[in-house]
Amino acid sequence: MHLLVATTNPNKVKEIRQVLDGANVEVITLDGWPDLVAPEETGRTFEDNARLKATYYARATGQVTVAEDSGIEIDALGGMPGVESARYAGEETSYPEKFVRLYAALDRTGSRDSSARFVCALAMASPDAILFEARGVIEGRVAHEPAGSGGFGYDPFFFYPPYGRTLGQVTPAEKLAVSHRGQAFRKLREYLYQERKGR
Repeated sequence: MHLLVATTNPNKVKEIRQVLDGANVEVITLDGWPDLVAPEETGRTFEDNARLKATYYARATGQVTVAEDSGIEIDALGGMPGVESARYAGEETSYPEKFVRLYAALDRTGSRDSSARFVCALAMASPDAILFEARGVIEGRVAHEPAGSGGFGYDPFFFYPPYGRTLGQVTPAEKLAVSHRGQAFRKLREYLYQERKGR
């Protein structure tokens, strides 16, 4: 079975391939459809955007497609940036610049080390139906200052107390074992395994 992973982020593709290794699916990417324009992510929740993207790409390509939407929710900022995580302070803004903006907002609340979480919602769709959905969440807090050069995105900004480090300071294996994306895609892997057993 071919499974289209609907993301252009190579770091996400790498993590997803690792989790789905051995799931008896051939992961394919959007590289095979270079002219396909990404849909506007208009959903109010991570789940909304995951469904929107999975359905859009499944219909556009004819492939069974998995899409995810993920981001960071910061309690002291009322859950911001949430679904706007990648677009916070502008899509072209670097993550270090996003951190500066968020720290400034947090300093105004007096809660620089606010509790926070990473959330990942995924949806797998055929051209005419949602086939499977899953959600993964990892709880932590905003790091007092960014630390670590590993991972990507908000990882250096997110402190995970059980490890005593940010997700930018841990190994890829340590991150994948607990991360929001790892959780969600392990649920997909189990679903695919059960589906295969049932055939």
